[in-house]
Amino acid sequence: MISGLYQGQDGDSRLALRVDVDGTRPTGRVSGDLFTVAGATTSYTGSFVVNAPMVQAEGDEARIQGRGDFTFTTAVRDVSVTITGGGGTAAVAGRTYQISFASPHFRSVLLEVDSVTGSVPFVSYQTGSLPGPGGSPARELTVSAAYAEAGIELTLAQPEVVSVEGSGADLAWDDAELHHAMTRHFSAFGDVTAWRVWLLVASKHVGGYRGIMFDYNDAHQRQGAAVFYDAIKGTTPQAQRAQLRTYVHELGHAFNLLHSWQKNLGRPPQPLGPDGGFGDLSWMNYVQNYRPGGETGYWAAFPFQFTDPELVHLRHGFYRDVAMGANAFGTGAAEIDPFEQPVEDHSGLRLELRAKDSFELGEPVVVEFKLSYAGEPRATHGHLHPDTEFTQVSITQPGGRTVLYRPMMRHCVDTSPEIRLDEGNPAMYRSAYIGHGRDGHYFQQPGEYHVRAQYIAADGSRIVSPSCLVKVRFPVGKDDHQVAELMLGDEQGQLFSLQGSDSPALRSGNLALDEVIGKFGNHPLAVYARMVKGLNAEREFKELTPGNRLRIRPPDPKQGIEHLSAVARDAGLDNITLNLVMRRLARAEARQGDLGRANAVMDKMVATFQAKGVNPIVMGQIERQAELTKAALSAEVS
Repeated sequence: MISGLYQGQDGDSRLALRVDVDGTRPTGRVSGDLFTVAGATTSYTGSFVVNAPMVQAEGDEARIQGRGDFTFTTAVRDVSVTITGGGGTAAVAGRTYQISFASPHFRSVLLEVDSVTGSVPFVSYQTGSLPGPGGSPARELTVSAAYAEAGIELTLAQPEVVSVEGSGADLAWDDAELHHAMTRHFSAFGDVTAWRVWLLVASKHVGGYRGIMFDYNDAHQRQGAAVFYDAIKGTTPQAQRAQLRTYVHELGHAFNLLHSWQKNLGRPPQPLGPDGGFGDLSWMNYVQNYRPGGETGYWAAFPFQFTDPELVHLRHGFYRDVAMGANAFGTGAAEIDPFEQPVEDHSGLRLELRAKDSFELGEPVVVEFKLSYAGEPRATHGHLHPDTEFTQVSITQPGGRTVLYRPMMRHCVDTSPEIRLDEGNPAMYRSAYIGHGRDGHYFQQPGEYHVRAQYIAADGSRIVSPSCLVKVRFPVGKDDHQVAELMLGDEQGQLFSLQGSDSPALRSGNLALDEVIGKFGNHPLAVYARMVKGLNAEREFKELTPGNRLRIRPPDPKQGIEHLSAVARDAGLDNITLNLVMRRLARAEARQGDLGRANAVMDKMVATFQAKGVNPIVMGQIERQAELTKAALSAEVS
């Protein structure tokens, strides 16, 4: 067998060559990365891949030839490799390298797994413990072993346990805390491209998710992920199997692998597998969405491996498309064609977008999603918010460019509760802040924007909404200009996405919002600054210190009440955001020790929406939500 990683050098040029023509699941390719060595420094030059080489073997010598695709311009595109024993020569881009065998793995990545006290990291799963496909051999699989089967070596760093400082901690992590933990932890390594990734085993996420790859919002993405022990813990074979899949899945995102049904949104776009990607037997698919057969069908057929196209990406994707801290997640997937209505649509579902008549420049752009049934009742999943990526949003900007809204934090959901849409529940609603995401601000200039959404239903149907017009007005006075500048900073956008944060990395954004409140408190946009500050103050905030200790800032209900009370009186908020604000205000009142005022806030919420003329079915849901909130706060106080 000759497949594996070879290394060679020609003067100041160094080559990492991957030969993949025999051995386990060969892809029939040769690829490599080129680096320039100058003194004590090494810089990346470019990458290439030969997708269909000709391979000849005579005795102990193998010759591989083919035409390469390069990331840089070269007059010589033919690649020739000769291997004898453990070495040989490689002619690439006009240079000849003396190469030697370095590893049976094509790439090597340092993985550091840290865990919060009380969370037990996954160790291994015996694949023969439960029934599976007949052609898949039973074996003991760790996370490292699963990647080794794909040709990727995971070298484990010394794990650390994150101890907890403070009392009364719920240990439920939100996106802002994870973002802060990642920035604080990785400051020791530096924001650079490197084959290393950090995985935090935390207790639970406030949204109940199993895992999340949360490093999306700077120039060096895909370096941090988390799994949530409370959602996946257990010693049964079923629990161990689910843990293995969650770990491998989230780390797969760090290698820039998209979900199975999203590969057409990458650049370059990749073809979707069977059933719009839901038929992929892959770590990157969702178990419950597998077609046909759902979770039962998935586990009965899943061989515990990546698909062939995913294998090609992991082994032969260009360096900057795979290495952590290099190209952004999705690699250029921001610019797309607007979603088009399907030629035929028998789904029985209708998707609509709604927005305010117009927005001030700098105002957070929030749209409301409505999914309803048309004709016969329909059952589907409830993941309508775009942060789960079952709903995708395209934004056509005033200049004609169309971009894909990519949430700063996207959540992997391993459960899909069924929602039935019928006469008693004709529609479900969600609102989302789409003004800022992984590509920065999407509504940075005045003008008309056309927003369209695509919802992927439980059966794989792709429901496309009509276009929704979003108007951003020109600033009128001096205050409008100054407030817009204060609201449109990148850190401010992150704070709106995270609903506030204590992170020192976002200090400038918090100072800008403080200035909006302090100097322009009567301006219409000040309500959004108060909302972010109030939501953040009302909750506790977990901080992972450089010494890997977890320090917890307790809630500040007084400040939360001060800001959120003013927000709740503002008529400009959309209904769903107002609902969130009033429930959080009630929680702040309860934490302040005044359960009566908390209950009064819930009563006021019901009265407010009754006065708005909300339809009776939604009104009934709001009334039930208010009563459940009262009961939960009463139990928390007692």
